[in-house]
Amino acid sequence: MFPQRPTYDWDAHNRQVLLEGTQALERTGESIARSHQIAIETENIGTEVVSELGEQRETLLRTRDRLEEANSQLDSAKGLITKMGRNVLYNKVILIVIIALEAVILGALSYIRFFKR
Repeated sequence: MFPQRPTYDWDAHNRQVLLEGTQALERTGESIARSHQIAIETENIGTEVVSELGEQRETLLRTRDRLEEANSQLDSAKGLITKMGRNVLYNKVILIVIIALEAVILGALSYIRFFKR
């Protein structure tokens, strides 16, 4: 009578679709787990970097403070050296004046002794 049509196995088809969906879900879950692990590792690395940057910042701040102190001491030393240079110049001027006065006195004494007689 009628030719028999092959029957389609809907149960097998549904099982296959379900199996493929389950496999895709498992792959997605594994991918999410890997992403989560990478995120944790990245967070740990970021925490370490932030910690190291904090330590380096403290080191730089201490170095800057020491440099500012050294600069202040250099300014003080510069002022002291300038003052000492002025004192040396004043001493030279005074010494020249004293030598000139001695020369004038010696000349006056020589004049009085040899020419005023």
